Amino acid sequence: MKTKTLVISVVLLLALLLSACGPVTLPAAQPAPRLLTISGAGQVSLKPDIAYVYVGVHTEMPSAAEAVAENNTKTQSLIEALKAAGVNAEDIQTTNFSIWQNTQYSPDGKPGGTNYAVDNTVYLTVRNLSQLGDLLDAAVKAGANNINSIQFDVADKTQALSQARTEAVKTAKTQAEELAASAGVKLGEIQSIQYFDAAPSPVFQGKGMGGGGAVSADVAVPISPGQMQITVTVTLAYEIK
Repeated sequence: MKTKTLVISVVLLLALLLSACGPVTLPAAQPAPRLLTISGAGQVSLKPDIAYVYVGVHTEMPSAAEAVAENNTKTQSLIEALKAAGVNAEDIQTTNFSIWQNTQYSPDGKPGGTNYAVDNTVYLTVRNLSQLGDLLDAAVKAGANNINSIQFDVADKTQALSQARTEAVKTAKTQAEELAASAGVKLGEIQSIQYFDAAPSPVFQGKGMGGGGAVSADVAVPISPGQMQITVTVTLAYEIK
């Protein structure tokens, strides 16, 4: 009796396994949507309202101690002059201090004596551009003899970026509608949106502007901030029908 029951159970199990292995109907694969991808650019012009400046003091003396002492004196005078000209203490940051041997050579190329050179560079944030020329004059008179660059910027670009993005989307939509009409198709839903923004800053390069009263008291360094261009590129992918 037990054997008969066991045989029936095995037969039922095999039937279940065979039915599970039967053909399965899968849903038909949906075709990929046809897309129209278009890019549009939005651009906004801004007047810079802030500047970043590298100002440094370079000294050379026969000994390292003399070079450092001379540089410290001039750098301290520079920092005090910058504060007196209206730069906040938190907007003055030391970015480089270095000392090295500087071998002197004779006209025929033979090595002669050795001097020690010291560089001390501070990074300034200037928040009042109308005073920038006078500020550079004050720095030079205080002993600065290296001004490596002036980079202009806009402190808050949030609104300008938003305006440029809106303009870029509008441009992309207009172009997509024109292309769809020309091609005889209709635009469906937007499938993807990508964007890229760029805000290059105009840069004025200046080096070795002299020091120790090299600039007359009634002459200001001419500074022209110009304008910045903020550009945003938006790429839209539409389904087309």
